[in-house]
Amino acid sequence: MTAYTGIWPVAPTPFNDDGTLDLEGMKRVLDCLIDQGADGICILANFSEQFLLSDAEREVLTRLSIEHIAGRVPVIVTISHYATQIAVERAQLSKDLGADIVMMMPPYHGALLKGTAQQTFEQFQAVGEVGIPIMVQDAPLSGVDLPVPLLVKMAREIEQVKLFKIECPRAANKLRDLIAEGGDFIEAPFDGEEAITLLADLDAGATGSMTSGMIVDQIKPVLTHYYAGRIDEATAAYGRVAMAINHENRQCGWQSCKAAMVEGGVIKSDVCRHPIPALHPAIKSRLLDLLKPLDPMVLTWGK
Repeated sequence: MTAYTGIWPVAPTPFNDDGTLDLEGMKRVLDCLIDQGADGICILANFSEQFLLSDAEREVLTRLSIEHIAGRVPVIVTISHYATQIAVERAQLSKDLGADIVMMMPPYHGALLKGTAQQTFEQFQAVGEVGIPIMVQDAPLSGVDLPVPLLVKMAREIEQVKLFKIECPRAANKLRDLIAEGGDFIEAPFDGEEAITLLADLDAGATGSMTSGMIVDQIKPVLTHYYAGRIDEATAAYGRVAMAINHENRQCGWQSCKAAMVEGGVIKSDVCRHPIPALHPAIKSRLLDLLKPLDPMVLTWGK
């Protein structure tokens, strides 16, 4: 089995109530994820609110996270940008600071500025020259189509393109086709989307999952059972958490993890920077009601 397996959650970025970075809170987030059993951690992703962070803040968070994790688990740094030069610079900084992997979406900027297949290939090729493994993020947010033949071409022709996070609609079908057509060049086919399609994606051959950081300890048994061939146990474990995952995916997004971490004393504030509105109190209440029967570590970690 590939070395890239298990659950690799996205770390949320905590802010103070005034919107400034909570750097001590960031350290606690990372420790909480590791204590939950994370096999790797991704920072500065969409669920980290990367689109609300300045370049200077990105560097601070990258340095802090890598230094604080200190090799306990691999670190993925998200470097997506429309400009290839900036993506390359971000990749180089991540490598210099000790990151293990970078993750990037294809080049896009808003609804109308989207990279073509050739431009996407060229951007990943340029980042590949930095010499750090790359995870391709196939996410609806970019609005850029990444057909399987393009992904396979990238895997075959760009040495550092090794990992794939597939979170488009009907992800299992795409994962299955990607693995079939790419063979050994597809070293790590992952899913995302808070693991809302995890069982189907594992059936399709996914070797890992990039979830939120909310209930890592509750989702990990699904993968552990599945890898061991205990499919009935994996199915039961998934059924146990499915309602919480559905509520997170459909109602909360990245704010679910922050709300749970505040409830459990991991961080002090679940504030998000403007223009992101706060979770509706009823949505937050329902989230916590769904989480409490699961007794996840996040609700007690900081108490």
